[in-house]
Amino acid sequence: PGENFKALESFEAREDDLMLVSYPKCGTTWSLNLLNDMVQTVYNKDPPNMIQILEFGAPNKYEKLNEEPSPRVLGTHLHYDNIPQSFFNKKIKLLVVFRNPKDTAVSFFHFYNKNPMLPNYSSWDTFFEDFIGGKVCWGSYFDHALAWNKHIDDEDVLLMTFEEMKEDLEAAVKKLSKFCGFSMTDEQVQEVAKKGTFTAMKEKISNIQKEFADIFLRKGEVGDWKNHFSEAQSQEIDAKFEACLAGTKLGEMLKYNVYCK
Repeated sequence: PGENFKALESFEAREDDLMLVSYPKCGTTWSLNLLNDMVQTVYNKDPPNMIQILEFGAPNKYEKLNEEPSPRVLGTHLHYDNIPQSFFNKKIKLLVVFRNPKDTAVSFFHFYNKNPMLPNYSSWDTFFEDFIGGKVCWGSYFDHALAWNKHIDDEDVLLMTFEEMKEDLEAAVKKLSKFCGFSMTDEQVQEVAKKGTFTAMKEKISNIQKEFADIFLRKGEVGDWKNHFSEAQSQEIDAKFEACLAGTKLGEMLKYNVYCK
């Protein structure tokens, strides 16, 4: 990863890049898939045959990315402060996706236990302690959330939630296409939304890369946390949310009382 980070620092963003930023397990693959479908619809451009998350993959990946025609769809899990400056200088469009912290934690736990590159957790309880303490890859969910809350109104940032996409994907695609400056017809928006549901995407990816789908895409549901959390754990996250995000714009968007109670 060290080499990758060096290469990433000197990676040149382009003004028409589209970048997805998300804390892990907040709908990353799903959101990238939607952006790819939109670019395919508007520009007739197929997605690249590589992992689009900047910090993953071989160091020569950036050379390949440099050869890729615009507009490029990129993704990252990096904390706001670690995103290379050129992305901000070029004012590229940043789609930031968050998900309620309880479902994020559960999805992350399963991800750790399915991904051969990561250590396994023998129990949900030990994972929960690490998650709430920010001792997981990419650090604390709450640190990420607080950083983005400060930039939620930046003109190049669109913040969306996993839950709003789940509730009304067509509205989400419409909002996203407007933000990206794509002129999509209502039919095109409907088409992207129809084939862009989590279930449709999981099926499509499973047909091509079964292994990837099994590791990266689980249920894509809202509320699965209720099957894992103890009452005490639930209250612990409630308190953390209250301390960090209550009354913030991002806190409001997460509709915590709807999805986490």
